[in-house]
Amino acid sequence: MMNLLKGILLIVLTMSINDVNAELADTVEKIKTSVVGIGVHTPTSRPQNTLRGTGFVIADGLHIVTNNHVLPKHLDTELLEKMAVFVGSGKAAKVRKATIVARDDYHDLAILKLVGAPLPAFKLANNQYQREGSYIAFTGFPIGAILGLYPVTHRGIISSVTPVIIPVADSTQITPKMLKRMRDPYMVYQLDATAYPGNSGSAMYDSKTGEVLGIINKVFVQESKEAVISKPSGITYAIPVKHLHALMEKNNIK
Repeated sequence: MMNLLKGILLIVLTMSINDVNAELADTVEKIKTSVVGIGVHTPTSRPQNTLRGTGFVIADGLHIVTNNHVLPKHLDTELLEKMAVFVGSGKAAKVRKATIVARDDYHDLAILKLVGAPLPAFKLANNQYQREGSYIAFTGFPIGAILGLYPVTHRGIISSVTPVIIPVADSTQITPKMLKRMRDPYMVYQLDATAYPGNSGSAMYDSKTGEVLGIINKVFVQESKEAVISKPSGITYAIPVKHLHALMEKNNIK
């Protein structure tokens, strides 16, 4: 009898896992065309295209979200450098010109506007924080400058909703960036899935519905939250989508 119960439990668990895998596979297939690369196009250089991070399509299909730190600090007009969005994957990827239309340095968010035809857009979740333990995924271009423009998906859960900055014991460890955030801290998602350089700016979405819950942040949050650690922990963070909603509203992006 005990062996029978164990067998039934194993079957149920296997079916449940298979259902979750199938849901994520369906979701990834649905959202992949809304994931883009963010970089710089320089027609006078070789290579002409430099991938700096990941972005995703929102609103009318012409607006792209990424991390503010992914964008170049300046573009060299003498070299004819332009902001670029890379659409598609591999050798079939196309370069689309874009302009920066909104930036939020405090939450490390930026919005670009594409030139040309619109792309399929992600649906954004509401402003409520998601529960800890919720299943999530993110799709982007980890180490894309080396591995190429091939979208990669990671999955996991929301491990914690945690402050963007933790007070330190020794005041000498406080940096100007940390001090600024201590004045007005906000909450971020801590994930158990590992992001890599190039994932910055990826949409963190509900693995079942594909709705965007947050924006992956590989560098900006980590520098503030883990400043007292000699080596980065490898923990991944995401900026809640509520801050993107606010930036969109401020700039009348619908």
